[in-house]
Amino acid sequence: MAEERQTGFTTREALFYHETIRPGKIEIVASKPMATQRDLSLAYSPGVAAPVEAIAEDPANAAKYTARSNLVAVISNGTAILGLGNLGALASKPVMEGKAVLFKRFADVDAIDLELDTEDPDKFIEAVALMGPSFGGINLEDIAAPECFIIEQALRERMDIPVMHDDQHGTAIIAVAGLINACHVTGRKLKDCRMVVNGAGASALACTALVKAMGIPHDQVIVCDREGPIYPGRGNVDQWKSAHAVETKARSLAEALEGADIFLGLSAAGALKQEWVAKMADQPIIFAMANPTPEIMPDEVKAVKPNAIIATGRSDFPNQVNNVLGFPFIFRGALDVQATAINEEMKIAAAEAIAALARERVPEEVAAAYGVDHQFGRDYIIPAPFDPRLIEVVSSAVAKAAMDTGVAKAPIEDFDEYRHKLKSRLNPTTAALTNIYELARANPKRMVFAEAEEEVALRAAIQFRDFGYGEPILVGRTEKVLEQLEKLAVDDPSSYEIQNSADSEYVPEMVDYLYKRLQRRGHTERDVRRMVNQERNVFAALLVALGHGDGMVSGLTRTFAQTAREVGRVLSHKEDALPFGIHMMIGKNHTTFLADTTMNERPSAEQLAHIACETAEVARRMGHEPRVAFLSYSTFGNPPGQWLTNIRDAVAILDAKEPGFEYEGEMAPDAALNPKVMALYPFSRLSGPANVLIMPGLQSANLSAKLLRELGGETTIGPLTIGMEKPVQIAPMTAIAPDVLTLAVLASAGVLG
Repeated sequence: MAEERQTGFTTREALFYHETIRPGKIEIVASKPMATQRDLSLAYSPGVAAPVEAIAEDPANAAKYTARSNLVAVISNGTAILGLGNLGALASKPVMEGKAVLFKRFADVDAIDLELDTEDPDKFIEAVALMGPSFGGINLEDIAAPECFIIEQALRERMDIPVMHDDQHGTAIIAVAGLINACHVTGRKLKDCRMVVNGAGASALACTALVKAMGIPHDQVIVCDREGPIYPGRGNVDQWKSAHAVETKARSLAEALEGADIFLGLSAAGALKQEWVAKMADQPIIFAMANPTPEIMPDEVKAVKPNAIIATGRSDFPNQVNNVLGFPFIFRGALDVQATAINEEMKIAAAEAIAALARERVPEEVAAAYGVDHQFGRDYIIPAPFDPRLIEVVSSAVAKAAMDTGVAKAPIEDFDEYRHKLKSRLNPTTAALTNIYELARANPKRMVFAEAEEEVALRAAIQFRDFGYGEPILVGRTEKVLEQLEKLAVDDPSSYEIQNSADSEYVPEMVDYLYKRLQRRGHTERDVRRMVNQERNVFAALLVALGHGDGMVSGLTRTFAQTAREVGRVLSHKEDALPFGIHMMIGKNHTTFLADTTMNERPSAEQLAHIACETAEVARRMGHEPRVAFLSYSTFGNPPGQWLTNIRDAVAILDAKEPGFEYEGEMAPDAALNPKVMALYPFSRLSGPANVLIMPGLQSANLSAKLLRELGGETTIGPLTIGMEKPVQIAPMTAIAPDVLTLAVLASAGVLG
């Protein structure tokens, strides 16, 4: 249980995550067509000869003809893995794969992990230096001090591409951004502050160096290691620590902290005591960044210094110092100008940009879509990690600093255009989904899993609980469910609530409730009792209807239509609402919403207009400004047809309503999605390709959604059921556990209306 409290999940689920679908977290995907012999001839021999000769003639052409300009190597020898220590190069691979995923997720930087099986700095340096032609940047990770200092410095000198040890500089950049804003809030100037650093490892010394570069005088910073303050002449001090030695009478951390403005800790849990904080200056700035447990807990600081500003490395407290705010965007900016290094000015530019972003007012659309609802102050001095503005603000600041300091080989001419390209690199849906998961965790619900005997459903239910989204209610035969839980290595199967219609105490009230609902629809009480006892979807829906659960997920063992019919016997749609379905098709940097894909065979004009408005609202909640297209085989009357009236009338209804989003129709898919075809209709009201596609009928909608899911190569979420009186989601029969979990979280979070 201690493990779950600190991480939010168990070792079992973490291992399952890494092995499911395919082992690991990354794969290589071709960026060019590879379907025909001609494609392959262009990709390899003989077509590849042309770019080879062009690069041999001018090495700068590598950025034009290869992936090098967007490719970073994440390299480690595993001597300092997270907080786990020296576990070796191979054991570091999951971390390095994870870092590669973060590069892609946050900044669209391609990254490959490399694990070098050596603790010899010279061998490590030689191996990495020889790989210079392969990569546009080198991210060093989880390398122990002092070797990390030697390795980074040597590689920076030998290579003409950006090299950064993120454990040092990533932490330093985010911490300094937070310090800038903490001083702003407390009315200080950084150059006037007295700072005490506890810890003398790679991160702590990098933070110290960057803080000094930002203006704190050398003699106003005391660095402490396990033996206390580092001062000239003290024994057991290497060259990297001695660079920060200062004259001081203090011989302990407690003495050093008397009257200090700032404590910056990268050391160990419990290293800072309340009584020491009490002797610091008024409004002390406490950065307790030891993980997973900080040097002092925020409530302990507040007890003795209520006006303190506190930052930690944890996401469950305000002001998280998180490297993901920095390294993806720093490399993004450096790669985009083909920088030869990441210099001190670029780091300072990143820190200042991050600090400035936190001081800006959070736009309403960002707050709504991403949950970034804080405004600048004591509990918000560092931006939220999922703020979508980071890629634009930080990357452009780093790129400009590289240009200003002469290390950019490909300067940017139009920064407005560059910022627009940065924003278009990412799909807002991914950040919005992350916020939805956090919303579910903050408001846990009871979710009924109607098919808990199925391994897929049960895995999703286990994850639902382990990740803190709420409590699953498992519907099935008790012995069978318990057997499956044990098979999945659940430690405490008996702690799960299992509802079995054969012995549930709720059956009498269920029968009474459902008989009153169905008695005038041709069903006898015996029919109803049989439904309750034998139909798991009916039984599960009744748990929700009677308030014993907050929502339900089903669909794995029966078709959507059959499951929907069974649920519909128990639950109605919302008042003045129309139940319908949405499929979300998620690409690398776009999401398309298709509706209605599940329920209404031939929707009327009023229904089409309603579906458009509700789907546009879902798109907004997912971080997109909706552009709605009413699709048809006809584009603005060409060719004419007899089935266009409903579509045209739906557009007219929206004209009268002025719904607050872009919409157009009737139009064929290419006129809604292809900019070249869209240009043929300059009168169209869509400012760009549509992202909400309202289909004319269920046949075309359902066929399109399933074809795209099977052939399109994009991630599909859905169908999402909209408009029911209670949260109900019906998964496809082919769904895997992550799909079911996503539907359960969406239902739990209540973001689908």
